[in-house]
Amino acid sequence: MLERAKKHAHFRLVIVEGKAYVEQYSKPYQTRDEFTIWGILQLLNLFPGKIPDLELMFRCGDKTVIQKYDIQGSVATSPPVLFQYCGHSSTTNIVFPDWTFWGWAEINIKPWEIVLEAMVEGNKKIKWQDREPYAYWRGNPHVSPSREDLMKCNVSDKYDWLARLYEQNWGEERKQGYKHSKLEDQCTHRYKIYIEGNSWSVSEKYILACDSMALLVKPEYYDFFSRSMEPMLHYWPIRTGNKCRDIKFAVEWGNNHSVDAQAIGKAGSKFIQESLRMEYVYGYMFHLLKEYVKLLKFKPRIPAGAVEISSESMASSLDGLREMFFEESTVKSPGEAPVPCAAPPPYDTHTLQKKFQMKEDARRQVEMWGDEYWEKFSKKQQKPLSPP
Repeated sequence: MLERAKKHAHFRLVIVEGKAYVEQYSKPYQTRDEFTIWGILQLLNLFPGKIPDLELMFRCGDKTVIQKYDIQGSVATSPPVLFQYCGHSSTTNIVFPDWTFWGWAEINIKPWEIVLEAMVEGNKKIKWQDREPYAYWRGNPHVSPSREDLMKCNVSDKYDWLARLYEQNWGEERKQGYKHSKLEDQCTHRYKIYIEGNSWSVSEKYILACDSMALLVKPEYYDFFSRSMEPMLHYWPIRTGNKCRDIKFAVEWGNNHSVDAQAIGKAGSKFIQESLRMEYVYGYMFHLLKEYVKLLKFKPRIPAGAVEISSESMASSLDGLREMFFEESTVKSPGEAPVPCAAPPPYDTHTLQKKFQMKEDARRQVEMWGDEYWEKFSKKQQKPLSPP
């Protein structure tokens, strides 16, 4: 079960008697592995003696790799088990909170608890009705065809799709001391766009936390919290193949229905602020690992090539932003509660399918509104309107 996932993993994590051991296989992009391991160590500090012995494989890449169709009909009794930051309907990996909850040193994004507090205060700087009445996105458009396609929706001398889209040059931003990339200063527009990169993007939680109505370009991937969100309650859905028209319709609808648009933005922000408090992130990690251990059919062992790690040993060799972010996200004492928040019972099949269908119905309703809008617009113009 584990060994068949080894070729995809960046590291193996073993916990025995409350101590953590890591066997490194390869280095991922930047320091994702370090901050992920740090987060797990903080979980051990928060609930000492409560995490059972376990052994798991972790991949820090964006794309999910173990496809369901690759293991269908396999003689193996169970699929390879791999932890990752996101999931997909076609894959079997286990979804775990991403590294940025403890910081992203390479682009100066502080631990989530600090960022969230700053964003709550940042939301107060500009009231929704005083924000720019456009859809805003800033990021790297070159990591996926969908993002490059999004850039076609930018304002031009020929047409205005009511989107304001900017390419983020992290090299230049680094030289300028990250003056223009503070997340709490980017809640300046009434609408903010979320679009996936190589797969899911860590930007989702930051975009939703802004009080702006989030426009979610239909995602293929999911992280550990996003499936709880509902279209037209927490966000406005945008079709992948109809971005420009859908964005323009969403913005015009929001500007003409400001009370409803503000409510969607506020609900999405409230969901992030309340459901993604670090105590709940750690609670998810705790219950996930507890349930995972129930599936293990062997006694976890410490591999010969593994190294024991602790918060102290990891922090002692660091400097700069990594040292600062580790310090800022350190769990300095055990939690007040002996165990974290109780995990809700799983959905039964009927209830789960009903929730999926309600989401799909809401998306289709919005698509129908948009199609009717553009049909009327085209007739008014007496000619069909095509994106540039």
